[in-house]
Amino acid sequence: MALSLNPAQRAAVNQISDPLLVLAGAGSGKTRVIIDKIAYLLHAGYQAEHVFAITFTNKAAREMRERVAKRVSREAAEPLTICTFHALGLKLLQVEHAAAGLRRGFSILDADDALNLFKELAPAGLNKDALQLLRNLVSTAKDEGLSPAQAIAKALSPRELEAAELYAAYQRRLSNFNAVDFDDLIYLPARLLDQDEALRGRWQARIRYLLMDEYQDTNRAQYRMVKHLVGARGAFTAVGDDDQSIYSWRGANPENLKDLARDFPALQVVKLEQNYRCSGRILRVANALIAHNPHLIEKRLWSAHDEGKPIRVLACRDELHEAERVAAEIFHRQIESQSRWHEFAVLYRGNHQARALEQALRLLGVPYHVSGGTAFFERSEIKDVLAYLRLLVNPDDDAAFLRAVQAPKREIGTTTLEKLALCAGSKHLSLLHAAASMDVQQQLAARPGAALMQFADQLERWRLAAASLSAGDLVARVISESHYDSHLQATVKDPVAIGYRRDNLAELLRFVHAAAKGRGALVDLQAELALLSFSERDEPGNAVRLSTLHAAKGLEFAHVWLVGVEDGNLPHEGSINEGRLEEERRLMYVAITRAKATLTLSYAAHRRRFGELERQQPSRFLDELPAADLQREGDDPERDASERRDRAGSHLARIAALLG
Repeated sequence: MALSLNPAQRAAVNQISDPLLVLAGAGSGKTRVIIDKIAYLLHAGYQAEHVFAITFTNKAAREMRERVAKRVSREAAEPLTICTFHALGLKLLQVEHAAAGLRRGFSILDADDALNLFKELAPAGLNKDALQLLRNLVSTAKDEGLSPAQAIAKALSPRELEAAELYAAYQRRLSNFNAVDFDDLIYLPARLLDQDEALRGRWQARIRYLLMDEYQDTNRAQYRMVKHLVGARGAFTAVGDDDQSIYSWRGANPENLKDLARDFPALQVVKLEQNYRCSGRILRVANALIAHNPHLIEKRLWSAHDEGKPIRVLACRDELHEAERVAAEIFHRQIESQSRWHEFAVLYRGNHQARALEQALRLLGVPYHVSGGTAFFERSEIKDVLAYLRLLVNPDDDAAFLRAVQAPKREIGTTTLEKLALCAGSKHLSLLHAAASMDVQQQLAARPGAALMQFADQLERWRLAAASLSAGDLVARVISESHYDSHLQATVKDPVAIGYRRDNLAELLRFVHAAAKGRGALVDLQAELALLSFSERDEPGNAVRLSTLHAAKGLEFAHVWLVGVEDGNLPHEGSINEGRLEEERRLMYVAITRAKATLTLSYAAHRRRFGELERQQPSRFLDELPAADLQREGDDPERDASERRDRAGSHLARIAALLG
């Protein structure tokens, strides 16, 4: 297999007789190993439909499938399952919906709908932070595999008991809606696999070999799900790096790496320590930093690349000065190196740090792209149309009903909807079924009652049409016959904004036509859309990338600037106060190892917070870096002056170009 693999990579690919943990350092070619291992498994006689690979984003799954197809042929790759944990959980629930107490076509509530539902059930008067805390406690209970009854029994404080009781009410409401939330896509499959031996056997027979990427980011529920899927055979390869575990805030548990050895005594470990990305100096600095953290298994990355340039450390007056200097350096470096703009990145701890950088880059005419922003599938017009699809698939989805019935407005006010909800509750009907009930209609005023009946009739017509239309044609018909464009014109005053929203709907149509395979695909399509986010379809083009440290994981750039390297920011103030520095150190390690050729770190002496200018201290992490590899301002005044002259010359050239 693949002669270009190094010995450690080849060992990871060829080991298929025992469970395997691949400790893959940053830039060590782990994706290449996974691709080649899939090819090796097929060559060794595994049937493609029994090989499953799990990644953490839909984008990573799509890219992995494309690379496998190039490696083994598109036909050979087609039966493979390459997806996220949540998509695998969804696949299992779609097959085993009855065992989970669900009906076919169940809905998946997005984060906003789930929080709104939770808010309806919570005591009145809770502020946003208190509500979110209770919601997080429920999410944690699901992560730990606790049922509502178990959560109530385990509660140790009044707050935990309140959350557990809300959990019980919340799950009852989800059941009434025939709906699940994102946590359920892991929690429910893990419980089913644990409790139902026959079901567990079916899925172990279906998944003969399992590959997992970014294993250090798994939570406890995901680990339980994996353990049940692979069973005693332990036919799996887990690829991860405890030094890059940076998602504890969403439940990631690097201890899952340690538990593999306990639960699978035959576990083999292969360490990928050759880094193919960074210069020798950048890698040495990264190693020195992360050496201050404890490790489950020791490893030390090395690089065959040249030493490279020293890591520059900039001391700035404030965030505006920092942004101006970084923008000027990017501009100068691009002219000097003739690199493309997408080879540059500015990384920061929090999204608020992007504002000053955007302004400074705009002044120099530098194209940039901010990672994140409003997710495509979170835009109001997209969520409106998807609410119609959810309702067509699942008439019991009350959250979807409330959104769709008001987009556009149909002379149906809040008072009517509240009365409809009361009637529906008393008769144990969904809102849609209640709207079509003659008994309920008699309790409503004539005009809004007629409007509700018309809405229900229209949905029924679309549901009948769905049997003979492709999903794409059905969505186009819903947009047209709902008169959604008139709704945009009535609710959005800015013609430019209307144009953007029309473009987004056109993009949705293109996506649906491409994603839906043949007729009758609406159920599967609606579920797939619920798992997607625009951030995973985000293509910045040829532009400087502005990104948080978390969003930059998995990416690489020739030239990287890491800004705001100050105590209270990196490491974050909360982590300092609570003594949780290890993950913050891993976060900086991830940032450093995004850089291939050059790395610049900067900090500000003052930074504005809540309108006040506050004194800042350089990050304590700077003292953990080898001084010999750092180039601090003031160490060499002659060199500093020369660099300032070079940057000034670049500015003059830019001004001359702007003046023609």
